[in-house]
Amino acid sequence: MSTSSMSRRLSQKTILITGASSGIGRSTALEFARTAPDCRLIVTARRVAALAELKSCIEKEFPGVSVLVYKLDVSNQNEVSGIVEKLPPGWREVDVLVNNAGLVKGVDQVGSISPTDIADMINTNIVGLISLTQEVLRSMLSRGGHGDILNVGSIAGRDGYAGGSIYCATKAAVRTFTEALRKEMVSTRVRIMEIDPGQVETEFSVVRFRGDKEKADTVYA
Repeated sequence: MSTSSMSRRLSQKTILITGASSGIGRSTALEFARTAPDCRLIVTARRVAALAELKSCIEKEFPGVSVLVYKLDVSNQNEVSGIVEKLPPGWREVDVLVNNAGLVKGVDQVGSISPTDIADMINTNIVGLISLTQEVLRSMLSRGGHGDILNVGSIAGRDGYAGGSIYCATKAAVRTFTEALRKEMVSTRVRIMEIDPGQVETEFSVVRFRGDKEKADTVYA
């Protein structure tokens, strides 16, 4: 699809992006703004200050784009539940959902992995993604069954690596969930997609090493 046809397709659409405070999520928001300079972006993450900076950047460079900053921790079921109705009036008809929020904790191998780290990865990467998808999908179907849902997976979901067993398992779950959901939506106009990035230099590894940037930098050396 050409840039011009994509621009027309996304014109005035409302796009919700999770994990938009940095990395792939932030870049995705900027790319949507660049492609469709009259779209409406709901940028969500836990770090509101980073989202506010992104909003300022987008509105300065693309004045036709409207940006809503929304604090959301996808691992918190109370925050995800009923999210569509919690959005301000005028922002509730989400046309595109980008499930980008995700994390990895540590490099411990099976037998030494912290139960807390396991729970954090599963609740964010799997439960949070599925729960938010259900919330937005119900809204899409209630409006005639059209929209786009894009799940950000990882090549780690296809080829596991030592020290990343839980993360790899969560991304494998995203892949099979996406495949099943695509089959469930085949009779509707809701398109289900997945992108599996490889290694991308973002804050992802900083989180993995609990804020130790020096260790994180070695991942990309």
